[in-house]
Amino acid sequence: MPVVPDSPLTVREISGIIERLLDDRQLQDIRVLGEVTNYKHHSRGHRYFSLSEKGGGSTAAVIRCVMWRSDADRLSFAPEDGMEVVVTGSVRVYPPAGAYQLQVKKMTRGGAGEKYLLVERWKKDLAAEGCFAAERKRPLPPFPARVGVVTSETGAVIHDIRTVIARRFPVEIVISPTAVQGEDAHVNIARAIERVAAHVDVVIIARGGGSFEDLFSFNHPDVVRAIVACPVPVVSAIGHEVDVTLADLAADMRAPTPSAAAELVVPDRKDLRIALADLRCQLSATLLARISGALKEVADLRDRLRPQRFCRRIGEKRQATADLSDRLERALATRIERDRLVLAEMKTALEGRSPRAVLARGYCVAEKEGIVVRSVNTVRKDDRLDLRFYDGRSRVVAERVEHDGNL
Repeated sequence: MPVVPDSPLTVREISGIIERLLDDRQLQDIRVLGEVTNYKHHSRGHRYFSLSEKGGGSTAAVIRCVMWRSDADRLSFAPEDGMEVVVTGSVRVYPPAGAYQLQVKKMTRGGAGEKYLLVERWKKDLAAEGCFAAERKRPLPPFPARVGVVTSETGAVIHDIRTVIARRFPVEIVISPTAVQGEDAHVNIARAIERVAAHVDVVIIARGGGSFEDLFSFNHPDVVRAIVACPVPVVSAIGHEVDVTLADLAADMRAPTPSAAAELVVPDRKDLRIALADLRCQLSATLLARISGALKEVADLRDRLRPQRFCRRIGEKRQATADLSDRLERALATRIERDRLVLAEMKTALEGRSPRAVLARGYCVAEKEGIVVRSVNTVRKDDRLDLRFYDGRSRVVAERVEHDGNL
């Protein structure tokens, strides 16, 4: 069972609830096909009417509609009662009347309904092919030499583009004329893109404003694929800013008008002159700073290389060299004297330990068969012994052998 509130709702609260319910996304930016009834063109430019199911009779469903002047001014035809139309808008509540209504943003003749569905199908298929992917969008060249323009030979579009380019940055314009509406216009547009693409640096596809039917050719897959296959960037300027075609979605960049497209593809000479002037000032400042630094460096070098200073520095170096030479000589003399004393001490020590020095003091060395006799135990009676003296040798025969223990 629903819960009954303690206090009744106000009318404003009910309207708020209805308004929140109508915010459902299914009721926003929708297209509705119906027959115009009770059409009124207000003196302020607003359009009030109702939409009903065509041929529904007295039982037909009806929805009230309003089209504000800002949107109604873009209508390419005059609606009237009994006319079948397709409108685009959102459902809103109108609290003063306690009723909901469809706020219409766009309106086309009813015959365009099937074309809308066809465009939606094309859009889905082309999106699946990646024709509208952001990663395939290319930047425009900063300084194009040639600009290609795909548009009708007649009309103000060519004049507007030429005027803007001539004023901003004169470059060569290559016109690739084509029909921009009609049964076979999409074929001509695609061929015009292919025809000019190999000869320019950027392509502008442009036409003036028009109804959905007038711009229908620019939704065709042939045109979209020609834009995607174009080897140079493409800027679209089709219809008014509020009109969005599939060609706009595929182009590398979209402009609201042909004149705006011309401004996008070429730089402005005035801006370039200002930028060049700034760069010239920066370059001059940098060069002056470099020259000033170089002059200071040259002055420092000139000061360091003056003859008087140079001679003084040479004298200082000569004195330092002489001092160093003296120190080296003293160090070498001291080192040699020390080494001589050390050698003398070593010589004395060696001479003191020499066997010859021992022999010179009256000792002799006994040898038996070339071997030094170190103990009396190795000597027998009648052994021949060689005695080495300080200044010669002598051979003797041992007549007796006595041990210290026997003494």
